[in-house]
Amino acid sequence: MAAILLGLSPVLGAAELRVAVTANFFGTLQTLSALYGEETGTQITLSSGASGALYTQIVNGAPFDVFFSADAVRPERLAEEGLGIPESRFTYAQGVLVLWSRREEVVDSAGEVLHSGDFRFLAMADPRTAPYGVAAQQVMMHMGVWDELNTQRRLVRGQGVGQTYQQVASGAAELGFVALAQVRDAEGRVPGSYWMPPQMGYDPIEQQAIILKRTCEREAAERFMAWMRGPEARAVIEAAGYH
Repeated sequence: MAAILLGLSPVLGAAELRVAVTANFFGTLQTLSALYGEETGTQITLSSGASGALYTQIVNGAPFDVFFSADAVRPERLAEEGLGIPESRFTYAQGVLVLWSRREEVVDSAGEVLHSGDFRFLAMADPRTAPYGVAAQQVMMHMGVWDELNTQRRLVRGQGVGQTYQQVASGAAELGFVALAQVRDAEGRVPGSYWMPPQMGYDPIEQQAIILKRTCEREAAERFMAWMRGPEARAVIEAAGYH
């Protein structure tokens, strides 16, 4: 898990928010939190990790004010369990799945590498815990390669899409299914080689956020969440590789 403090130098009376954020949205939320801090003086501390792990921390009493999940299930569950404020829950982004390799000419523009099997390991998030893993499995099933790759034990499963990205970036796996936002640079380019599966091939990756009931900064959290719904934040989110 990574944590970082964003915002301006301490301002008298400025609010402080503690935000848990899924690994795939961490970099984007860093940018957004810095912009919001410059505008308002709000201090925002980000703690990043797999959504499932962050959810467990919240259930066990972790002192977060806001949770940005990689799915809609966990924020909904927090609302049902009385740990989140139901009316604050909203979809802040829809994730885009990409099959990516850090090396050029590994992944072709049609994803045929999945049929040719010209690789040793393919990384993916665990479908049991991660929505990007569910989407990856759906794509491979749609292409008719899931059973073969799974039986051959060529699939390397990460706890979440953040760990999956590290597996591919480090070279432990030649290619893997990650979030487009993790691999797109500031100019909108993707280094290495990649394929974006048609979105009709997997269920929408609806990423939701929720304010947590234990927050002592509810008004500040509500202002931040309202700003996150606005045009400035939306432009940054879309530029990062989300819908």
